[in-house]
Amino acid sequence: MRRTASPFSLVVLGLGTFLLVLAPLLAWYVQPRAAVNPIDIDTTAVYTGRGSVFDLDRVETVPGQAITVTQRVRGNVEESVDSGNAVWDVITTVDTDASLPAADPHDALDFSPHRWVLDRRTTKPVHCCEEKPRIEGEAYLKFPFDVQKRSYQWWDNTLGDTVVMRYRGTEKVQGYTGYRFTASVPATKTGTRLVPGSLVDAPDRPQVLAEEWYANHGLELVVDQATGRVIYAQTGPRRTLRAPGGDEDAAVLLDAEKLAFTTGTQKEAVRQAKRDSGQLRMVGQTLPAGAGVAGFVLAVTGGILVARGRKEDERPGLPGTAR
Repeated sequence: MRRTASPFSLVVLGLGTFLLVLAPLLAWYVQPRAAVNPIDIDTTAVYTGRGSVFDLDRVETVPGQAITVTQRVRGNVEESVDSGNAVWDVITTVDTDASLPAADPHDALDFSPHRWVLDRRTTKPVHCCEEKPRIEGEAYLKFPFDVQKRSYQWWDNTLGDTVVMRYRGTEKVQGYTGYRFTASVPATKTGTRLVPGSLVDAPDRPQVLAEEWYANHGLELVVDQATGRVIYAQTGPRRTLRAPGGDEDAAVLLDAEKLAFTTGTQKEAVRQAKRDSGQLRMVGQTLPAGAGVAGFVLAVTGGILVARGRKEDERPGLPGTAR
């Protein structure tokens, strides 16, 4: 009587084949779909430094002030689900010690709310959902997944336009290595503001539609390669007023050569980058490699057991044996 291969050998062979099929699926199908921007984000980044600010009470620019910039990003889950994109509401405040702590962010020296809508996989801006302003470029608040060693178009919300962030090598932040990018912004007119004429050297005019100008001493970002998360940020904003058609700054609203992530913000950004990049690495590299190796071993073992069982089944009976 002819027998078939043992159930155990068939199970081993089947499991090995399954793992061999699973390995590329994890790397090429599951991992790219796991790399998505969240819709329920709720993070706060704090920058600190010193510089000059315009004191409204004294009606003059005061140097050497402690400056705190707080940027809070919250996801609008309902609108994100409806649109299929990530809808993030952003509030940025600028404070001195005089306005901190503030019960209401509107009491800050400067209060700037806006909305960014982005594709969950590519991080490219999407124009919908009452987005304001119309954000362009390749990155804002974060870079795309799988950051490359090249320049990126980064949205500068104060400028109202993109700047080129150039790759400058790697740098460690709190012991964690990221990609470093830098840029600067030359003095650029960004709008107009109605102010007393005395602020822009026109004391004989009660009000003047002054020009607002913005420059940046230097932008520096250190980014997690896998997730695009910013783990360190530094900025040097300079905001001034000029008389209409003027060539020189008449009043300085804000001037700081270096405002940078606090240590606490750096540590939290690194913690999240490690967690998220670790998860992507597990799905895209560790599990596929493990599944591939285990699948190969099991498939070979199962194949040997099946072949050996069939050889034993096909051996002729002993001489003299009768039924």
